[in-house]
Amino acid sequence: MLISIDFNSNEAIYMQLRNQIVIGIAQDKIKDGDSLPSVRQLADELGVNMHTVNKAYAILRNDGYLKLDRRKGAVVCVSVESKPKHIETMNVGMRMMVAEAICKDISLAEMHQIISDMYKEFDDIQNGGIL
Repeated sequence: MLISIDFNSNEAIYMQLRNQIVIGIAQDKIKDGDSLPSVRQLADELGVNMHTVNKAYAILRNDGYLKLDRRKGAVVCVSVESKPKHIETMNVGMRMMVAEAICKDISLAEMHQIISDMYKEFDDIQNGGIL
């Protein structure tokens, strides 16, 4: 698994790790059923504390991206059963993005274009396209 941590970023390391795994799933680089490295192994590879990786995995589990199996460890298992909950969570997060866009005079059309471009980017990656 190719994950890079920016130790100079203002974003917490566990969130960088969580976000990169979610992006990897969206890009189909990490597939449903794939086992992720153990907490200890990934912590050693990245040069971070085991508690950092454990926290990222716990958030991924709570968000419906992972199952923790005693025999297999962390296994990617994207749950779509709780879609209404995810929509509600996204609504809360996007509310701030929209507020920031309005403050910076970014139009609704520009926001639509940004989102459309992102969906296209992920679709292109999943289908083997080159950006």
